[in-house]
Amino acid sequence: MSNDPKSSPSGLRRNLTSYGDPGFSLFLRKAFIKAAGFSDDALDRPIVGITNTFSDFNPCHGNVPRLIEAVKRGVMLAGGLPMEFPTISIHESFASPTSMFLRNLMAMDTEEMIRAQPMDAVVLIGGCDKTVPAQLMAAVSADVPAIQLITGPMLVGYHKGEMLGACTDCRRLWGHHRAGAMDQDEVEVVSGRLAPTQGTCMVMGTASTMGCLVEALGIALPGTGSIPATHADRIRAAEASGRQAVMLAKSGTRPSEVLTEAAFRNAMVVLQAIGGSTNGLVHLAAIARRRGIRIDLEEFDQIGREVPVLVDLKPSGAQYMEHFHWAGGVPRLLQELRDHLVLDAVTVTGETIGAIADGAEDVPGQTTIRRRDNPLKTTGAMAVLRGNLAPSGAVIKHSAASPELLQHTGRAVVFESVEDLVTRIDDPDLDVTADDILVLRNAGPKGAPGMPEAGYLPIPKKLAQAGVKDMVRISDARMSGTAFGTIVLHIAPESATGGPLGLVRNGDQIQLDVPERRLELLVDKDELERRAKEWQPPAHLTEEARGYRGLYLRSVLQADEGCDFDFS
Repeated sequence: MSNDPKSSPSGLRRNLTSYGDPGFSLFLRKAFIKAAGFSDDALDRPIVGITNTFSDFNPCHGNVPRLIEAVKRGVMLAGGLPMEFPTISIHESFASPTSMFLRNLMAMDTEEMIRAQPMDAVVLIGGCDKTVPAQLMAAVSADVPAIQLITGPMLVGYHKGEMLGACTDCRRLWGHHRAGAMDQDEVEVVSGRLAPTQGTCMVMGTASTMGCLVEALGIALPGTGSIPATHADRIRAAEASGRQAVMLAKSGTRPSEVLTEAAFRNAMVVLQAIGGSTNGLVHLAAIARRRGIRIDLEEFDQIGREVPVLVDLKPSGAQYMEHFHWAGGVPRLLQELRDHLVLDAVTVTGETIGAIADGAEDVPGQTTIRRRDNPLKTTGAMAVLRGNLAPSGAVIKHSAASPELLQHTGRAVVFESVEDLVTRIDDPDLDVTADDILVLRNAGPKGAPGMPEAGYLPIPKKLAQAGVKDMVRISDARMSGTAFGTIVLHIAPESATGGPLGLVRNGDQIQLDVPERRLELLVDKDELERRAKEWQPPAHLTEEARGYRGLYLRSVLQADEGCDFDFS
């Protein structure tokens, strides 16, 4: 399974700085590192790099310093030398214009730091939504032995006796506020109770989804993706990950040997079964593409027809990540999904996915992980739509949608951009009814830019105040994995590059048919061809852009390809 770790330089001899004299390079490297007080004994050991993604702007990573100390302990107990190094840290609520705009930059940063510095293995510590995908993209490209350590979800909060969690309940309660059912004073009180501890969102949002997927991919220790951020087991998981990193350094097992087609198949199965975030599909496509593997949307859709949602977590269900963890976590879920999995897929421990499923804990009386004969939903979380509005595909999380809207034809109410949406959505004179379909365009990878989580279009205030809770919304944007509603996302190609979403006019009829997997603009073909001749790209795509923004606009791919850069 593994490469011979002795076939290439190790420890300080890896990735020597180029001075034209390797001996001098090593001599100089040792001289400078000894300034930090390291002994020759320490410097002769396998070196394990540890990513430090702590930031005061990133409360999801508030426990990273303690995790680093535990990883270091594990590395040293196993005979290695731990070396932490900083990388970019991204938090969803503190990144403008959007965290997705920066995911690829973090992947580049992490990859190049792994490549440039002498490490025999690396422990990737991440949690917040774009961090883990960026780290895995980097790990695949650098292909140095690697293991993922998740920071872990928050514990739940409470308000007036009701259990709350970020950020499904953030959106639900904000909806109450917009509808006039919650005043500003109560909003301020609730804002201090939705996220009561450090850690990631404790519903099945993108962070929790990625925590589950790293286990399904086999790139993290089994059972560690769901441990709450504040629990002692999270610290022990960090120590164990440090130990395992040394084992990986000695065996030479690389991400390319773990992240195989079988691993990605297993991840797609788990993504459907957990009621996971739609963002998870975009991230899987990006990670797989780095391995030369294509995530087939039709295969993913077929998995969704066969694999039920078994995890009762918000937004598809009612519970939270701590309940999922104590119900047995991913190993217990794998046990229920055995007949859909590639059981001989190998993991970073050397165990197979089948062996992990066989060893799962059975928790009597738990209701979070359903048995196959009692699913939360009879089909998977997501469906892939096609049609003249989405030639390359679109995605809907129908497990969190209103069943009565999954087959719906309505009049288009078009917003040209996120800014246009913000300006007009609450205008009392907006011509809109509950039966209409809200359309947001120029919110994709290039159009926004950065493909923001603007796909969760708010219900127009006048409709919200009239009691409307959901309506069909479509866009080329993303939405948070914590969100819910009948929302079509990731329409590809996006409108800003000439996709047909850019041809929709106010008043056009749009047909959504999720059972048939169709999304159609009911406009004559000749009329669409006429509109296409008149179409103009957004102004920012015709202007010269410099720096990272310019690189992004020139190179970013569409949602169905993972929104990675075309040169990655």
